[in-house]
Amino acid sequence: MENNKLKFKTNINCGGCIEKVTPFLNEVAGEGHWTVDTSTKDKILTVDDGITSVDAVMSSVQKAGYKIEEVNN
Repeated sequence: MENNKLKFKTNINCGGCIEKVTPFLNEVAGEGHWTVDTSTKDKILTVDDGITSVDAVMSSVQKAGYKIEEVNN
């Protein structure tokens, strides 16, 4: 069974931004359990569900200095 994904709109725009937010997201979600698609307008952050909470992800991205909004599936 495939895990569901948590999805968020962000303003994480480029590789440098991803580099800046990486330690924050690795701390709450774990390395390899999240991705950011910077090629889309909404810069979608996808996190494996069941590893962390929506609040923890949102807080970590905000601490890194970025905007984040949950996308309801």
